[in-house]
Amino acid sequence: MAKAQKEQNAAEISTGRLIGVVVPVGALRGEQSIGVGEFPDLVEFAGLCARTGIGLIQILPVNDTGYESSPYGSLTAFALNPLYLRIGDLGEAAEFAEKLTTLKKKFDKEPRFPYYKILRAKMDLLREIYAANEKSIIAKAKPGASLAAWIDKNPWVKEYAVYRRLKELNEEKSWKEWKTHRTVTPEDIQILWKDQKQQKDHLFWAWLQEALDTQFSKAAKALNKEGILLEGDLPILMNEDSCDVWAHPEYFYPELSAGAPPDMYNANGQNWGFPTYNWTAQAKDDYSWWRLRLKTAEKYYNAYRIDHVLGFFRIWSSLRENNFDNAILGRYVPYTPVTKKDFDELHFDEARIRWLSQPHVPTGEVWDALKDTGAAAPEAEKIFSTVLERIGSEELWLFKKTIRGEKDITDLGLHPAATNYLRWAWRNRLFLEYEKGKFFPLWLFRESRAYKSLSGDERNTLEDLLKRRQEESEKTWETQGKKLLSVLLESSKMLPCAEDLGAVPDCVPRVLAKLKILGLRVIRWHREWDKPGQPYYAFDEYPELSVCTPSVHDSSTLREWWDREADQDGFSAFLGVPSLPKVYNPGTAKIVLSKAAAAASRFRVFQIQDLLHLSTKWYAEDPASERINVPGNVNEFNWTYRLPATIKEIGTDESLIKSIQELAVVVPKKKKN
Repeated sequence: MAKAQKEQNAAEISTGRLIGVVVPVGALRGEQSIGVGEFPDLVEFAGLCARTGIGLIQILPVNDTGYESSPYGSLTAFALNPLYLRIGDLGEAAEFAEKLTTLKKKFDKEPRFPYYKILRAKMDLLREIYAANEKSIIAKAKPGASLAAWIDKNPWVKEYAVYRRLKELNEEKSWKEWKTHRTVTPEDIQILWKDQKQQKDHLFWAWLQEALDTQFSKAAKALNKEGILLEGDLPILMNEDSCDVWAHPEYFYPELSAGAPPDMYNANGQNWGFPTYNWTAQAKDDYSWWRLRLKTAEKYYNAYRIDHVLGFFRIWSSLRENNFDNAILGRYVPYTPVTKKDFDELHFDEARIRWLSQPHVPTGEVWDALKDTGAAAPEAEKIFSTVLERIGSEELWLFKKTIRGEKDITDLGLHPAATNYLRWAWRNRLFLEYEKGKFFPLWLFRESRAYKSLSGDERNTLEDLLKRRQEESEKTWETQGKKLLSVLLESSKMLPCAEDLGAVPDCVPRVLAKLKILGLRVIRWHREWDKPGQPYYAFDEYPELSVCTPSVHDSSTLREWWDREADQDGFSAFLGVPSLPKVYNPGTAKIVLSKAAAAASRFRVFQIQDLLHLSTKWYAEDPASERINVPGNVNEFNWTYRLPATIKEIGTDESLIKSIQELAVVVPKKKKN
């Protein structure tokens, strides 16, 4: 790359078309890294990218997640994950070379990195190094010294250090389970930080974060010198057990759990367990928390992925006490509710409203659910006496007020058949009364007993009302989304790229286009779903303000999708290449990736696995083993993907290098007139 081009600033580079690669930092195999990718490995990887013409490296979130491997479960919006620290580059680690060599030998050959074991080993060694250098590090924290200056520039580290010390003291339990300091004020945190008895423990975390910041900043600058953008990933939500929720509870609604409504992949919706934001409270101090978050990220990134951008417009929320493992009884926040006045205008009396908004259980259904259990009578007696209460003399029952949600039902210890039925019955309603006199239609309300009981005229009238409420809500969503995203834009010079997947209201693309925010187009899902055959959008119809990609970290790779999931004939016809082989190979990869590279999108970004499939050298025996994450599973597999070889070894594959170089110069398709 010419020197003049390398010296372009990020803003200039970001306005042009680029080929990019998505790779988790932990996936990198550097010559010096210990079993997992580390921040300095980005520099070595950037050298490989520069050879191929790749102009953008996108990484997953790198904030501290503690001993949870998912990068989207952050303990902090600001601190970096110690997993990615190259310990050998620390000046204080000079006397620990032998122990570092031992660690490298222990973990280097693992096909996927064992997150917990490596982090535990690194933290133990870092504690040892800190203890050996404690006096000199504490000296650096004195006024005017280097660590003190860094702390002054990064004041968030004080509450983070206090939080991390207390979390360790409480055996890594959630702050909600701590023996003390479950509730704190800013003044309390300052007092704890200044406690001389705890100084060395607090400074350990500050020293660690300064080292991480130094290494990551150095790597980011090296990428910019190569003319390569670094794109970060900012999870929209914070872990309930995080420093930020603990220290700033006023910014969140802890009683609500964010997620997503039911879809073709998740029949029960998604309940992520993260609290939602109190935007009204955040507005009172001009969104200072978000502004600081963007400024902190800007130290490293030229661009950033706005995770679940829909959440800035409206977010699917469930009450924690009601929905512990699903999101069926969720609702959008904000939303213009259906009210008692609306029901009055429909001539629905109190009994009718109750029929629509509370689950009703027929006696016969209970017996039908229990008929094959071998214990129908005693189970039914337990249900009718402890779970349900009868409506007068009818063969119809309501749930007792002591039942607040599905967790209460599950905790009763009934026969599985009874539990499953009652959980289904609990969800069987048309409206959710989430506050007194405020009603939200369930996502699957048309499947409810109440909806099916309505006359044709009643259904039409109700549908008209819900359509009006949807339109009113969309106006609110558009106003909120535009406001919040504008705050992000004015807080940073980074180029924003939105992850706008899911049930997207019409206002979202309008706002993104107006604010010039790039949207995401995943090829396999970018289809005209409402048309016969659900055709794919042509690549020349992709918006310029978009990122085109064939796969994401939550999906299968392109190879696994082709071999096991795709309608091969349909997709081949779309590509205009009807004779593609049934088993994925480098030839197929070259055709598919070349077509994608010609999309009209500004960025065409590929997961590293999809690029490696341009060469037979890097094919895993089982394509599923190359995935980064399988949603809905918590295990040692997810988020621990590693490259199949070192960056240096991959760089010797001239066939691969040439194939990627050819992608980088693909000319975009011209849109047909």
